[in-house]
Amino acid sequence: MKAHDGMYLDGAWRPAAGADTIEVVNPADEQVIGRVPAGDASDIDAAVRAARAALPGWAATPPAERAARLAALGDALAAREDEIAETVTAELGSPLPFSRSVHAALPIAVAGSYAELAAAHAFEERTGNSTVLLEPVGVVGAITPWNYPLHQIVAKVAPALAAGCTVVLKPAEDTPLVAQLFAETVHEAGVPAGVFNLVTGRGPVAGQALAEHPGVDLVSFTGSTAVGRRIGALAGAAVKRVALELGGKSANVILPGADLARAVNVGVANVMSNSGQTCSAWTRMLVHRDEYEQAVTLAATAAAKYGDRIGPVVNATQRARVRGYIDKGVAEGARLVAGGTGSPHPRGYFVSPTVLADVTPDMTVAQEEIFGPVLTMLRYEDEEDALRIANGTVYGLSGAVWAADDAAAAAFARRMETGQVDINGGRFNPLAPFGGHKQSGVGRELGTHGLAEFLQTKSLQF
Repeated sequence: MKAHDGMYLDGAWRPAAGADTIEVVNPADEQVIGRVPAGDASDIDAAVRAARAALPGWAATPPAERAARLAALGDALAAREDEIAETVTAELGSPLPFSRSVHAALPIAVAGSYAELAAAHAFEERTGNSTVLLEPVGVVGAITPWNYPLHQIVAKVAPALAAGCTVVLKPAEDTPLVAQLFAETVHEAGVPAGVFNLVTGRGPVAGQALAEHPGVDLVSFTGSTAVGRRIGALAGAAVKRVALELGGKSANVILPGADLARAVNVGVANVMSNSGQTCSAWTRMLVHRDEYEQAVTLAATAAAKYGDRIGPVVNATQRARVRGYIDKGVAEGARLVAGGTGSPHPRGYFVSPTVLADVTPDMTVAQEEIFGPVLTMLRYEDEEDALRIANGTVYGLSGAVWAADDAAAAAFARRMETGQVDINGGRFNPLAPFGGHKQSGVGRELGTHGLAEFLQTKSLQF
C-alpha cells in the first residue's frame, strides 16, 4: 500500500503539524518501503480533541448500531485480507503464509467477535433496588506494538468502540503502514468522524504525549515491561485507568508420562513462530532430568528445520539484542545445541533458530525476555521443583503443561502464576481472556473480559 503523508483525524486525512517523518524499513532486505509522519504533542492534542468531541454522540449510540459498525469493519478488513498480509510481510518481514493465517485472519476474527458481543452484551442489570449501568470509560489512548501490529490494534480498538468509547491510536513506528490501512477500513465501515483517530509517531514523543494527555481517560498499552512502568507512572499522576499487556518468560512444562516428542516439537514451533517475537511464547522448556537429554536432541533437530522458514526480527537493534542474549547465555554456562549468532542470510535482520541447553534458573536467559527465536531448556527434579522454576520469574503471561492426561496437566496448571495456560496442546481461543500476572501486566484483552476494560459502572437506586 502507499503510505499516507498525514494523520487520520476527525474522519479525514489531515497534514501533520511538523515535517519530521519516519522511514519504514523492510527487515528482510533492509530497504526503505515508505515514510510516515512523525507526529508530536500537537498532533496528539488535535486527535484527543476530536475524540472528546465525538464521545457524547458515540456513547449514546445504541449498542446494536455500534455492533453494525463493527460488523462492517470486520467485512472491510476481510475484503482487504490479502493487502493486509502483504503489508505486514513488507514492514515486519513475516513470511507471507504466516501473515495470511495469523496477522490478517486473527484480527478479522476478533473484530467479528466484538460485533457479536456489542449486540448481545447486557449494558444494564438489576441488583436489589438498583439499576447498574455499564458505561464507556471515555477517550482511550491505544499504544500498540510492532510484533502483531494489526491484531493488537483490533484487540484494543474493537472492544473500545463496542463499549462506546472513542479512540486515539498511536501504533509502533516500525509497522505504521498496516495501521494506516486499518484507518482506511474504519472509514469504509462508516464509523462516525472523531470516533477513531490515528497519529503515527515515536514512542518518547507521541506515545508519551498520549499517555499523559489530560483528555485521555484510559491508556491501553502493549509492549515492554519497562515502558509499561513509565506509562503507568504517567497515567497514575492523573489517576487515569491503564490496561497494560507487557513482557513474558513463559514456561513449557513437560511432565513425566507426556508425549515427549509432540511436546518438544510443538514447543519449538511455539518459540520460533513470528521469529520468536511473541510476548506469550513458551521460551523456557522444563523437562524432567530422566528425559532431558532426549528432549534436547529432539529440540535441536526441530529447531534446525526452521532455518529457512522464519522471517527476520524487526530491526537491527533487535537483532543485536537477541544475539547479545545468546552470547550471554553461553558465557554463563549454557550449551549451544542449535543456531547461534551467525546469520542464515546475507541481508536482512535474521537470527538463526537457537536452542540453549543446560540453562539454570538463575541465568540471565532464564529470567529476561529475549524476544527472538531462542529456546532455553531447563532440567527439573520433580513436580515441586518444576513448579518452583516455572513460577520463578517476575513474569506471568502464558505457559503450557504436558502430561499423560488433561486432568494431571490441569492440576499442575492451576498452581502456575500466569494468566493463560495451554493444556496438552490446547488451541488458542480468541474469546478467552488474555493478560498476565505479576510484571506481565494489568487487565485483560479479548472476549467479554476485554470489553470490560473499557467500561465503568454507575448504580441508580430506586
